[in-house]
Amino acid sequence: MIVLASQSASRKAMLDAAGVPFEARSSDVDEGEIKRELIGVPGCQVAQILAEAKAMPVSAAMPGRLVLGGDSLVEVCGRSFDKPQSREQAAEHLRFFSGQTMQLHSAAVLMRDGQVTWRHCETARLKVRRLSDSFIDSYLHKEWPAVSGCVGVFRIEALGVQLFESIEGSHFTVLGMPLLALLAALRTAGELPE
Repeated sequence: MIVLASQSASRKAMLDAAGVPFEARSSDVDEGEIKRELIGVPGCQVAQILAEAKAMPVSAAMPGRLVLGGDSLVEVCGRSFDKPQSREQAAEHLRFFSGQTMQLHSAAVLMRDGQVTWRHCETARLKVRRLSDSFIDSYLHKEWPAVSGCVGVFRIEALGVQLFESIEGSHFTVLGMPLLALLAALRTAGELPE
């Protein structure tokens, strides 16, 4: 059984649906502090560093166990976005995203005894349609606070799908984890049957 260094509902649901036995442990990491040190670093690399930072304390506390860390990062027009801190900030993010292409980087890291054994990042490109202020207000009325924990202010499995014209990339990457690559890595590590 692997250890998921996260309480992310989306990542838990993906592992459950894929039949991966796991237990979840919280990892309290100051992502903002780490990101401030990584200005100018490519998005996928930032997501991998954050995924590793989340896995490290859990791995240190659970010797011998395989620990999975994950992170997602949204970039639009070269600017990185964090989870919105308020409904007003969520509306600002959506106005900025309107008519732009969002790059969503989802990274996963496997670690044992504080050592990275595998890392991977995938990027999805999501073309945001033009969003009117009335749509944004209505959308947030229905989706807030559920999207407060979502870096792109959307849940693709819910009303968030209405934000987009087109999506290029894996559905799992959009949900927050490069699941197919992770499953292959878990089979290689002997955690899943071949």
